Amino acid sequence: MILRLSTAMLHSFSLSTTTPKLLSHFTPSFFLSTSALSPRIRIWLNQSYSRRTRAFSSAVVTASSPKNTGTDTFFAEDTVSWQSLGLSDRISQALSNAGFDRPSLVQAACMPSILSGKDVVIAAETGSGKTYGYLVPLIDKLYGARHDADNDLEKATVSSRTFSIVLCPNVLLCEQVVRMANDLSGDDGRPILRVAAVCGRQGWLVNEPDVIVSTPVALLNSIDPKKHHRSDFIRAVKYVVFDEADMLLSGGFENHVIRLIHMLRFDEKLLSRVNKAGSENPVETSSDSVSHFDFEGEEDMQNESISEAEKMSEGDVDAQDLMEETQTLTVKRKDWRRVRKNYERSKQYIFVAATLPVNGKKTAGAVLKKMFPDANWVSGSYLHQHNPRLKEKWIEVTTDNQVDALIEAVKQFGSKALDHGAGVSRTMVFGNTVEAVEAVANILQRAGIECYRYHTGLSLAERAESLDDFRAKGGIFVCTDAAARGVDIPNVSHVIQADFATSAIDFLHRVGRTARAGQFGVVTSLYNESNRDLVNAIRAAGKLGQPVEAAFSRKRSFRNKLKKRGSNKAGHISTAELMV
Repeated sequence: MILRLSTAMLHSFSLSTTTPKLLSHFTPSFFLSTSALSPRIRIWLNQSYSRRTRAFSSAVVTASSPKNTGTDTFFAEDTVSWQSLGLSDRISQALSNAGFDRPSLVQAACMPSILSGKDVVIAAETGSGKTYGYLVPLIDKLYGARHDADNDLEKATVSSRTFSIVLCPNVLLCEQVVRMANDLSGDDGRPILRVAAVCGRQGWLVNEPDVIVSTPVALLNSIDPKKHHRSDFIRAVKYVVFDEADMLLSGGFENHVIRLIHMLRFDEKLLSRVNKAGSENPVETSSDSVSHFDFEGEEDMQNESISEAEKMSEGDVDAQDLMEETQTLTVKRKDWRRVRKNYERSKQYIFVAATLPVNGKKTAGAVLKKMFPDANWVSGSYLHQHNPRLKEKWIEVTTDNQVDALIEAVKQFGSKALDHGAGVSRTMVFGNTVEAVEAVANILQRAGIECYRYHTGLSLAERAESLDDFRAKGGIFVCTDAAARGVDIPNVSHVIQADFATSAIDFLHRVGRTARAGQFGVVTSLYNESNRDLVNAIRAAGKLGQPVEAAFSRKRSFRNKLKKRGSNKAGHISTAELMV
């Protein structure tokens, strides 16, 4: 989309002299009808969820949401405290020290499930408190285990040490999770646990922290070189979090993530087999005992493991690790088949996402339903929907007016915040490509509007600097979708789509940058004729008060229809042509 202008036009365009209109004149069709929605978190049972999605194998849901009889759409009711959710006094005090006096609705719904030890899938809208929703109970459990071990010197051995790993799709998100975890400190000001990121080429940490935050590739590169180290590492991992799970279970991340899941679950099965075979021994056994355990039928176990991996990931799994781990282990075919289906669990898996479509066999939600059929699903009230604190303005543009429309939208909230009382205004402007971001930034600068740039064409250091400056000083932040997921920027009052999102998923992540944590926000979407089908699908869902999941459509006919219409429209514009 965006703008198509020659260089001469860019240097000579005239700015509209009319006073920008306030974003207060909205028609009801711009908003989501919430009359049929409860303002509390819904823990979706599979039976009710199947009314809008395909039927799946049953998922056991045991957590229940606290009732919220007020109008608050973010916080749990006043009577819900951190302690009432099952957290220890130390962690509750740490949260209070960090300025968190009340849990959000999502946190109140997911923390008891995580503390129970069951696998959990948290699917909730952006800005609902998901990160602390999983970090806090895991830190509480790890601290409790470490404290108990310190008090029992007989148990305080290296082999009994446990820790958690958190997987994120990029380095900046990893660093954000680490920063949030380290903000939880005791009365002495020191972080409750050691949390560190393992990213890039920095190698393995000499002093292993209690929580390791990493990208899938970086983690595999760190544990692959030494088999013995890998075996010890996998045995010590007790809690595994997949942040931005829908992204990690698709595209270029999928093979690496599935590979890690099977490595971890394979270790669970081996440990279960050892414990059952030697019931007179303690349940907790070291990785060495597994390495030296004598089974029969190594080839059968390898074939069964590989077959299971291929079945779960539909042929996309790299099973090399399963083969390596079983080079010295054997088991009878029928015994191993029994272990595959019935084994003692020793790890907990948590999947977190703001968008988790389940239509189709290969969507992230469908994959999780199949691989973790007994997981507790916790869903936000506005999952895949526009929350009621968000106002939207839709502007259809052409090549003649899109520059003026963009600049007017930026200026509307460029000098003041929107009911945040923060004293700083923050506006995020999205483009679909690096070229589009550069083009928009140049247009704004020529109009006398300073802005930050954020895209993959910049180095990590440059991106981090732009992000830090935007957080601290506010202003205009022109970015690609690299800033749409996971990155927490407080008090963003306005989101502008200079390029309309290419999918409903990207749309939801973009608009989720504002109206976060109980605040209000405005989204201005510029679109042209080539975007009209997707825009109409999203707006139609909003009018009916329904999730925009229908617009996620992965059907080839729908995608091809959009591509065909877009490429044939005279108004279809390449962002790369903006600065020609």
